[in-house]
Amino acid sequence: MTTETPLNDRPRVGAKFADPNRTAKGEPRATVPLKSLETLWFNTGTLCNITCVNCYIESSPSNDRLLYLDVDDVRPFLDEIRDQNLGTREIGFTGGEPFLNPSFPAILALTLERGFDVLVLSNAMQPMQRPKIREKLEDLRILHGDRLRVRVSLDHYTRELHEAERGPRSFSKTLAGLDWLSEKGFNVAIAGRTCWHELDEESRAGYRALIEKHGWRIDVSDPKALVMLPEMDGSYEIPEISTSCWSILGKHPDDQMCASSRMIVKRRGLGHASVVPCTLLPYESAFDMGRTLADSMRIDGGMFTKGRVKLCHPNCAKFCVLGGGSCS
Repeated sequence: MTTETPLNDRPRVGAKFADPNRTAKGEPRATVPLKSLETLWFNTGTLCNITCVNCYIESSPSNDRLLYLDVDDVRPFLDEIRDQNLGTREIGFTGGEPFLNPSFPAILALTLERGFDVLVLSNAMQPMQRPKIREKLEDLRILHGDRLRVRVSLDHYTRELHEAERGPRSFSKTLAGLDWLSEKGFNVAIAGRTCWHELDEESRAGYRALIEKHGWRIDVSDPKALVMLPEMDGSYEIPEISTSCWSILGKHPDDQMCASSRMIVKRRGLGHASVVPCTLLPYESAFDMGRTLADSMRIDGGMFTKGRVKLCHPNCAKFCVLGGGSCS
């Protein structure tokens, strides 16, 4: 396991993000209700084949704070969606690197067999490119077509900047994974980053040139096909979000990730899977919403009011409200 203190557990500066109900200025803290559970995320485990400079949840070859999920961890939540008629349309998988999890092909098969659209976040490197994994993925694509989408992390369209984040020789390996996915007819998307001081149109033009060079089936004008994610490097002071900020910023609670999604994690030492509000708060016990989706919708106290999420974490402000980011 990693010996560093994870970002989400580090002490917070001053009184910011300390009171679930009030900001440091004493203003009522903004909250977000669950409008509908459109996407249910599963973190397949925090182990990854590489260590990035600014990984959102500090995944690495040694960080196993979130354990591998298996089919028996996933099935009860899919059953709950069905039994409670929640209408969830999409299941997302993130990590770590999902293709490191030995149970992941079986989990994918179960989820697709249940009729969900599936989104897999991957670096498309060696774990995905193993022959047995490729064979299983091809079988699933033949059976389920575009309902299986693989979104590949390509932090920049140049080798230099991508590898500044992900390390030497990572660019060519990711391109090889994208080449294979495209060649086999997979529904493919790319996730880039907005930390390079480029205008959105500049970034998309750069990605377009790379995509056309390789002949990938990706429309850079589609924000779901090329997702540009805000950075979370902690390099500037992060303001808190009060209830008055919605009108000041021209934002709405329904637009935030926790208005339409939840994530399932399996923390080391607990022995069971838990629900958390989103993909960015996997570690902190204060944001644990219980062991079932039903629990998460009625939890009252601490960071929640009858299932409403109190935006009492820097990630809520920086990535979602101010950054406009969403993993879906």
